[in-house]
Amino acid sequence: MTSHPNFTRRAALTAGAAGLMLALSACAGGGTGTGTGAGAGANAGADPIKKLSIIVPANPGGGWDQTGRAIQADLQSNKLVSSAQVTNIGGGGGTNGLAKLATEKDANTLMVMGYVMVGAVETNGAKTRLEDTTPIARLTEEPLVLVVPASSKYQSVKDLVDDIKANGKGVAITGGSAGGADHILAGQILKTQGIEPDKLNYIGYSGGGESLAALLGNKVQAGISGIGEYAEQVKAGKVRALAVSGKAEVPALPGVKPLTDQGIDVVLTSWRGVVAPGSIDDAQRTKLTELVTKLHESETWKSTLKKNNWDDAFLAGDGFKTFLSEDITKVKTTLTQIGLVK
Repeated sequence: MTSHPNFTRRAALTAGAAGLMLALSACAGGGTGTGTGAGAGANAGADPIKKLSIIVPANPGGGWDQTGRAIQADLQSNKLVSSAQVTNIGGGGGTNGLAKLATEKDANTLMVMGYVMVGAVETNGAKTRLEDTTPIARLTEEPLVLVVPASSKYQSVKDLVDDIKANGKGVAITGGSAGGADHILAGQILKTQGIEPDKLNYIGYSGGGESLAALLGNKVQAGISGIGEYAEQVKAGKVRALAVSGKAEVPALPGVKPLTDQGIDVVLTSWRGVVAPGSIDDAQRTKLTELVTKLHESETWKSTLKKNNWDDAFLAGDGFKTFLSEDITKVKTTLTQIGLVK
């Protein structure tokens, strides 16, 4: 996949700036020790961010909203900013929020994003792409869970797959926006079982609350989402978990087997992170990266990860930029293979 010119040019500039800041830090008698490539600590204490804007590119109730509000709460409780305001902009798998970020003039702005948005940009043919943003940090990672209503006739993933083979689009699966991790997982499950992509009836929502309502109202036959979004409903007995998409069982859902243990060779985890407007300069990028790094190092954030069953996947600065570029290529290939992108 050809690199986006803005992305490549910015990568070269920021890499040079990061190297200079690391050298200055070393001369002063201390390195960063973070391995983020963002020069964390170089500007510590200089012109701190007082007011931060956080764009959540989804409606309330889903994983991005949970992440954005957790960032808001933990930044404020640790007095890392004086205030942080969350704005929800739903629709388009996050691409509506991405378009808003492209017009943002306030450098002190972060947008929650992740694997879901990488796919949505491709499936929606979005004009504004993630290559047009400034990558700040990857924060979390979690497997997905496949659930059915508590009253469902399906007792296993095989039962669900067999029904799709027999009835095609008469079986509906809900989840996040089209082209995201939930949609990709549904497509991969069918592909491994020899089911054509056009048999998948996937109903995507821009907020986790909407997909959950569809499940609880028995308007769909199954749902896919992050562990953190469905775990409490599973524990309450409102929905039944059939499988998780990681390599192993997860503590939040004991006894729920991975897909690989059920004869379906699929492993998929969904990551989330934050990016900033593509128009910011190197000093502003460094300042935001330092802020998110301090958040990650706080005990409050560690508790947030545990509470939400999120795995710590912190990767900042140039490391995250490289990861994002590679992930865009991989997701586009996967979407093409399962028929979601031509």
